[in-house]
Order: sequence, then structure tokens, then C-alpha cells
Amino acid sequence: MTLLSRRLLIVPLFLHAVSACAQGQSPGPAIDAATRQQVIQATIRELNAQYVFPEKAQQVEQALMKDWRAGAFDQATGANAFADKMTEAIQAVTHDKHIRMRYSAQPLEDRQADRAPTASEREAYLRSEQARNFGLERVERLPGNIGYIDLRGFASADLAGEAIAAAMNLVAHAQALIIDLRRNGGGDPATVALMSSYLFPERTHLNDMYWREGKRTEQFWTQDWVPGKRFDAKKPVYVLTSRRTFSGAEEFSYNLKNLKRATLVGETTGGGAHPGDMVKVATHFQVFIPGGRAINPITKTNWEGTGVEPDVKVPADDALRVAQVMALKPIVEQADDVDLKAALQTRLAELERGAGKPQ
Repeated sequence: MTLLSRRLLIVPLFLHAVSACAQGQSPGPAIDAATRQQVIQATIRELNAQYVFPEKAQQVEQALMKDWRAGAFDQATGANAFADKMTEAIQAVTHDKHIRMRYSAQPLEDRQADRAPTASEREAYLRSEQARNFGLERVERLPGNIGYIDLRGFASADLAGEAIAAAMNLVAHAQALIIDLRRNGGGDPATVALMSSYLFPERTHLNDMYWREGKRTEQFWTQDWVPGKRFDAKKPVYVLTSRRTFSGAEEFSYNLKNLKRATLVGETTGGGAHPGDMVKVATHFQVFIPGGRAINPITKTNWEGTGVEPDVKVPADDALRVAQVMALKPIVEQADDVDLKAALQTRLAELERGAGKPQ
């Protein structure tokens, strides 16, 4: 696993999980004023050194120091409450949804930013991804020969490639394809590119990543070759989105929308386009600091703060039903077999009524 993969894969999934469970959490163990001051000063230092927008980091420094001197953090005596207060204060300046502070009950290890994962870390990650089938929650054939892939994350490409190839082989002969990203919190951009490669007949420029470190830009293209079968470029693709769709899942949606390769159905996504890494700022505190930003080659911008807007806006819970209706209508019209046509018309009518509504 490359450093880039580590940055973009493990952390976005963690952040999304933290976001989902943050409500109702306990304030955490008590911390004193000296600890709060240490965390604030270390966070300012690391943001100034690493945040992709240096001028914003300076604005955060000014805001945090002003709040600290005014006693704005004095009431945040619990570790979790303080981490939430810091997150809120930083996001108020940056409007960057990737930035988040976390309290760890266990002491955090010191880790160099450029250190490759250890063998034990890599093994733990592999076991974790195997347990969740590398994000592939469900692959099936829906009525009307519509392929369906429920993808919950973009696991590291070198590990997830075989599972993705198997999934794409299963749907290769479908008349339409639905890719469900409603519960996908992001992941490895190389896996975003790999998955996209099955949907384009030729090499296609997907996205760029600008990194503050080295002031370098990294391009992402579809692959010239993929294991297994590509999905016919003439067949329609539908991508399901929700407010929980985040980071790399947003990139996948944004890329396909701007390349006009997919119709997005559902809700506007979370709005996180700045990858980075977790940085230790105290024995029990770490903060996610984005060191890069996505730059789409078509729009010359990204979805940070705004999210990716779907082509067809419906509640996330209704997105699969709506996408099936859209996919099934032309299939019914083109059906030659009388019995098949009748069966598909019945199914279409059920879906249009909302009967047997799939989730």
C-alpha cells in the first residue's frame, strides 16, 4: 500500500464513521487547561505546516488564538467535547468537512508522515477489508437483467482488484448497471480509477490531485487494460448517492457525471474533496489535515463544501426504486419476447407504484 493510498483510504472511512456516531457521545474524560493549550498550539503548528491552503491555516491560527484567549474552550473540559469544539472552530474558518479532531482513549503512536505502514498494520488492514469483502456488500442481477453493485468503500486497489473484477464480470452482460454509493464513505483514488476503467472503452482522464507537499499534481486516468470484462459503454449506468456519500465516492460520482457516463440518482453528497492524513497533536489527540485537493479536468474545480448534485433528486431511500424504473423502461420497450415483456411490464408497474420498494 502506498502512502497516498494510506492517506486516502483509511482516514476517510474513519472520518465518516466518526461523523455517523458523534451524536450522543459522552463528553469523555476530563482534561485540564494545559492540555487544551498544548493541543491548540500543536494543531496550529501542524495546520501551518501541512494544510493545502496555507492562507486558511493562518486564519485558523488567528481564530483559535482569539477564541482561546476569550475562554471559548474553557467549558469543554471533557476530551470528546473539546475535540468536537476544536473541529467546529476550525471548520467555521475553513469550511473543510475533512478536517476533524479525534480523542483516543489509548495513547497514540508517534508516526512520521512519510512512513510506510508496518507489516502488522498492513495485515490488520487486510483482515479488516476481507471482513467487509473490500467494500462489496452486494452484487446481483435485478429483474430485467439490470446489474446492481452495492459498494460501501473503495478499498486499496492492490487488495480489492480481484473482488472488483469478479463483481464486474457478474454484471458484464446486464442491460443496465446501478452502482449504489449511498453508504460509501470514500477510499483509494486508485480504486476509483480502477472501478471507472470498466465503464470506458478507452483511456480517459478522470481527476487530478494537487498536493501542497512538493507543489505537485498527480493525474488519475482509466486503465488501458482491466482484468475481466468491461461494461459496454453504450449501456446506461446509474449511480445512487446520499448525504453519506463522501470523499472518494464523491469523486467517482463527480467524474462520471461530468464525463456524462452515468446518471446520478438520490441526494446531494457530503462535500469532501480534500484528501490528507491523521496527525498526532498530543498523546491522546489527533487531527485530520488535508494536504491536497481534487481538480477535475473538465470543471477545473471540485465538490468541496457543495457536494455532488444528482441528476435526479429523490430521497436516498427511494433512489434504488427510481433508478430501476429509469433503467427498466427502455428494456421493456425493446423486449421482443411476449411473455418476458408482460412480466417486465408488471414489474415496472410495481416499481412505479412503489410496491416492493427496494432499499
